[in-house]
Amino acid sequence: MMRESRISIPAFSAGPAPLGAERALRGSLPIAFSAALGLLGCRHHPATMGAAESANERLVAQGAEFRREVLTVVPGVRVAVGFGLANSIAIEGDDGVIIVDTMESLDAARAARAALLAGVNKPVKAIIYTHYHSDHVNGAAVFAEAGLGNDRPEIISYESTRAQLDRLTSITGPAIYMRAMRQFGALLPREARLHGGIGANLDLDLNQGNDIGLLRPTRTFVGQELSLTVAGVDMVLGHAPGETEDQIFVWLPGKKVLLCADNFYRAFPNLYTIRGTAFRDPRLWVKSLDRMRALHAEHLVPSHTRPLSGAAEIALRLTHYRDAIQFVHDETVRHMNLGLSPDEIVARVRLPRHLAEDPFLQEFYGTVEWSVRGIFDGYLGWFSGEGRDLFPDPPRKRAAQVVELAGGPEQALSRAVQALSRGEEQWALTLADDVLLLHPKEARASGLKAQALTALAGRQLSANARNYLLTQAYEARGQVVIRPLAHSQVPASMVAQTPLSSLFDAMAVNLDPERAAEVERTVRFRFPDVGQVFTVQVRLGVAEVREGEAGPAE
Repeated sequence: MMRESRISIPAFSAGPAPLGAERALRGSLPIAFSAALGLLGCRHHPATMGAAESANERLVAQGAEFRREVLTVVPGVRVAVGFGLANSIAIEGDDGVIIVDTMESLDAARAARAALLAGVNKPVKAIIYTHYHSDHVNGAAVFAEAGLGNDRPEIISYESTRAQLDRLTSITGPAIYMRAMRQFGALLPREARLHGGIGANLDLDLNQGNDIGLLRPTRTFVGQELSLTVAGVDMVLGHAPGETEDQIFVWLPGKKVLLCADNFYRAFPNLYTIRGTAFRDPRLWVKSLDRMRALHAEHLVPSHTRPLSGAAEIALRLTHYRDAIQFVHDETVRHMNLGLSPDEIVARVRLPRHLAEDPFLQEFYGTVEWSVRGIFDGYLGWFSGEGRDLFPDPPRKRAAQVVELAGGPEQALSRAVQALSRGEEQWALTLADDVLLLHPKEARASGLKAQALTALAGRQLSANARNYLLTQAYEARGQVVIRPLAHSQVPASMVAQTPLSSLFDAMAVNLDPERAAEVERTVRFRFPDVGQVFTVQVRLGVAEVREGEAGPAE
């Protein structure tokens, strides 16, 4: 992985930032970098500079949510905040401990475990996954180590968590990995990072050797809830689809403590995530929040951001949260039914003032705009409703048309410089990208693209947007390279726990259709140790995978 220790923030004139500014940034805190980025990104456009500074200052201030420490919510319930992107929670019982969520990597989990279980001389009896996301499951092996007890703890989750974990391994893992590295800014130099919006930085880069310790669930449940007692602690696990379909909350009735997982945190929710996700149904999310409201919790412990206490305060925040989700959903649907396109709806949907000003609904993570687009796509798919979008020109052809209108590549890039000087970074980025589609090695276009991305990043309130844009700026300069995650880099421990059916699903989507265009062949794979057989038939560019015996094989 290629990284640069030096950081150059280009202004709108050619060349890097002034040497003094660069020296000030090197080795400085992310706060200093963020402030400088906001000023440099917008200094040629005074009308927007105040808004940019405000966004940067507010995003920096959000970092206080992730001060690294262990907090005692009530006796017997502790939460480790700031050790990674997510929190890890320990519930201490009579003769053991229950761990809820386990961090994103072995390194993050080791640090969290040492702090979370300091002074606790009891084995871990159970580990609960609130859902399948990597930042909640990848450190399980650390908490399950034999040193914590003679027996391996149960790994408890909702039934569909297994399938979600397998899908990431077999189908969409490489694409989501690359996009997640950008969304969380995981490859940015330390001085360029802030945080992840709802947690500290993601401690996971498999290309750099970060290892994971995912353990497959050993006990699952279906239906609305599961009541159980572990180490003398009575608890209820409630199925609560929202940010994910397999999401569960943990309710401790004896302590009036609710562990709400990722259905609530101190930021506007990610109704759609730019790293890529299936449709997150806002109506189900609202219903899950209503179930949690009905518990009248006195203490609320999210799996991101800090815990909250006080029944009245919790009731207010959960109510506002569900109202914000419903409002964006209902407004989007109303405008959809009037025939408006996603771009038109985005321009119209704004939260009511009391929700827009709620400190728990600031757009540090998800955004209203992305939510509108996600809802539209979830109901109606990719088509905007406008005829021009049915058969759009390929990107390269459209780029050629734009560049021709501008008078050629040089003129297009000159227009990009003018756009930057006016604070029109989005248009500058479009022009630079169009030139790069036609001339991929055009250095001036790469530099202008990086400048536009950096300026846009400096004006973002959402950490996801900032990280993604800034990472792509570093990529444009050649300072960061994000390589697709090769199969050889997937930890062996993860592969060993993946069902054979998922591995064969991966074979199908990784078939090279050009090399297989004239191939008709059937191959059978037998695994005597587990008693499974798979048949793969390659048929003129398509691989059909069947479990079991399926016709003659070569």
